[in-house]
Amino acid sequence: MATKHEQILQHITELGVGEKISVRQIAKFLNVSEGTAYRAIKDAENQGLVTTIERVGTIRIEKKQKDNIEKLTYAEVVNIVDGHVLGGRNGLHKTLNRFVIGAMKLEAMMRYVEAGNLLIVGNRYQVHKLALEAGSAVLITGGFDTNEDVIELADELELPVITTSYDTFTVAAMINRAIYDQLIKKEIAVVDDILIPLQDTYFMTTENTVEKWHELNERTGHSRYPVIDEDMKVKGMVAAKDVLGAQYHIPIEKVMTKSPITVNERTSIASVAHVMVWEGIELLPVIDHHSKLLGVISRQDVLKALQMIQRQPHVGETIEDTITSRFHDTTAGSEYDFQCEVSPQMTNHLGMLSYGVITTLVTETGSRVLRQYKRGDLVVENITLYFIKPVQIESTIETKGRVLEVGRKYGKMDVELYHEGKIVGKALLMAQLLER
Repeated sequence: MATKHEQILQHITELGVGEKISVRQIAKFLNVSEGTAYRAIKDAENQGLVTTIERVGTIRIEKKQKDNIEKLTYAEVVNIVDGHVLGGRNGLHKTLNRFVIGAMKLEAMMRYVEAGNLLIVGNRYQVHKLALEAGSAVLITGGFDTNEDVIELADELELPVITTSYDTFTVAAMINRAIYDQLIKKEIAVVDDILIPLQDTYFMTTENTVEKWHELNERTGHSRYPVIDEDMKVKGMVAAKDVLGAQYHIPIEKVMTKSPITVNERTSIASVAHVMVWEGIELLPVIDHHSKLLGVISRQDVLKALQMIQRQPHVGETIEDTITSRFHDTTAGSEYDFQCEVSPQMTNHLGMLSYGVITTLVTETGSRVLRQYKRGDLVVENITLYFIKPVQIESTIETKGRVLEVGRKYGKMDVELYHEGKIVGKALLMAQLLER
């Protein structure tokens, strides 16, 4: 039987997109406590089923699919610009394709306004109406509002009309930054991108015996299986070593590894690789928020995904990309391995090289030097910075890496940072090595 939490989530899933919900409403309708309703609504928000908009409330939204992650909904725009919805609330779940700034004459402007757009404009009532008729939502800047006719039309067409106190330039910059952040998120590979789905997963139940393991092993050639209960919740993992020497009639519960390590579908591939190598695991169950089995992920697929990620072009640039783009080999004959110029983005509020950037420089130096000794991917396990001196903006940092020890699965390095021949930083780096 489903728990109250699961019943609330099921109820929310069945609601129409754009419908407004509240803790009190859910608690009364399903006869649960307000605390239980609140926790379930927060869980639904984490799953992308609802969103909470200031001065509007919590609204059922359409869960975005992976191929749509680089786009924003109008509800997200309201949060980004700290906006207030004047009309068309039922359309907040819709996705905007692009935004248009209305800083030109009406005839010229309308050539760029299409269905699925967001028109950013001031208090020009006629423009608001024409944009809605063209299928575009409207974002009014400068704290202005619109007239009743426009609000009625927005409600009828289910296209949001939003107002914000920010000016047009600031709003455009904020939305552009949000789209840029979404692009970076899209590039981060997660378990959901490569998991073997439930319908293709071989698993056992707590009611099975060791004999069932042998049947599956003979049929599939696999030796590791997740073990689930009657509610599809993962209770253990069973491998060849667990059933070795066990009699066929023994329940699988008696020999399985209980409370196994699991991951969810939003766990990053890099994090999974770290766990699998460190724990020596070949197969991990993938579960949802209620510990129910969604599929499995294999070590081989994880390593393939890591190699694929490294070959992909990047659209969004992270702070680490900014640092490593200025990081390059020194000229031949130099006693240093690499050098990097300190740009304004790499400094703290005092104009000195920030500690986070120092960590990145140490990591990059260690990674590049270790790859000369050992082919494959690298996951940093530990960094100890035990000497730091301030380095100011527009200085050139030279780095030197010295391998202390390299094993089959790990490497240990000493990294030194120099400025004008004087040492300004020392660190010890340990990393796991993932063989290709």
